[in-house]
Amino acid sequence: MEYEVRFYYGMEEIEKIIQNLDGMTELTKKLRTYEKTIQYNHSDKRFDFYDKEIDGRFRLRISSNEKETKCKLSWKRRLKSTTETEVNKEEEKEVRINPEDIDNFIFIINNVMHFEVVESYERYRTVYENEDIEVSLDEYPFGVCVEIENKSLTKNPEEVVKTWVDKLGLNINNAYRLSWDDKYLELCNEQGIERYNEVTFDKKMPIIK
Repeated sequence: MEYEVRFYYGMEEIEKIIQNLDGMTELTKKLRTYEKTIQYNHSDKRFDFYDKEIDGRFRLRISSNEKETKCKLSWKRRLKSTTETEVNKEEEKEVRINPEDIDNFIFIINNVMHFEVVESYERYRTVYENEDIEVSLDEYPFGVCVEIENKSLTKNPEEVVKTWVDKLGLNINNAYRLSWDDKYLELCNEQGIERYNEVTFDKKMPIIK
């Protein structure tokens, strides 16, 4: 089970956020990494991942920076209990894939499993972490997200997340409880901007104000 909260900001806030995170001496900063994520739906509509009863995301993510390239397949699903408390509790499973096998894996998803590409997005992610917490600074084409996720295997996961929300000077009541695609759609509707299934930095995007 995954325990996390997310906060969204306009791009004009990024320098202040970085300064705040860089000042957290308890955390180790990792390399800024480009990520491309492709989200698929099941080929059998009986198992529609986007159905409200399932409410899941089947994702292939390729991450690269100046040192390495990684790939993983993940399943993430909101539960009926996800928003019962102040911290999101979601089902998540991940499988690591050898980067050399990416093309063959995508071929199998598309041509053997016949899964449908629903949407994709790109972002830059910088991770700050220690043994208890992972704080991710995500730069999307439409704005910035700070995600705070429990890593501890021994401590109360919700308390870990709330402790770090407080340390970062954030108000947990301002957390956004849904996914990136919900935020993107919400912004497009509010600002009257065309919604793309491929969310990339070279397209016209709404912005978080």
